[in-house]
Amino acid sequence: MKKLWITCLLFFFWIGPIWAQSEATDTLAAAKNSKIPLIQYGIASFYDNKFEGRLTSNGEVFTQKKLTAASNTLPLNCWVKVTNLSNKRSVILRITDRMHPKNKRLIDLSRSAASSLSYTGKGLTRVKVEYLGKKKPASLQTDKVNK
Repeated sequence: MKKLWITCLLFFFWIGPIWAQSEATDTLAAAKNSKIPLIQYGIASFYDNKFEGRLTSNGEVFTQKKLTAASNTLPLNCWVKVTNLSNKRSVILRITDRMHPKNKRLIDLSRSAASSLSYTGKGLTRVKVEYLGKKKPASLQTDKVNK
């Protein structure tokens, strides 16, 4: 019985510091352990209007007005920062959908997100996508657009 108590205490002393890690460290560690790319570069497009009102892969109804995107390389419902490499504008949005499996583009943004990056006139642009994690970034906690 004494050995069991000692084993339990050692286990909790060993695992205790892991529980005390910050959320940012947890997010990065989770991303590294699950092989989620933290930074990606590629081509971004934006949704056609025919998808308005359709269900996304996570079960939400798609609207061009929200700051959302589709990606085949990032987990659903995670938050990312997308930066247009030609003008350095960036936007934080949530991955809510998947693209066609044969689509070679990195990300497909809602029209609202594409407008924020100023590339709706071109249709495509080179972007940098940074994985932020599953939790809504603190800077967006009071933002009504993404709710």
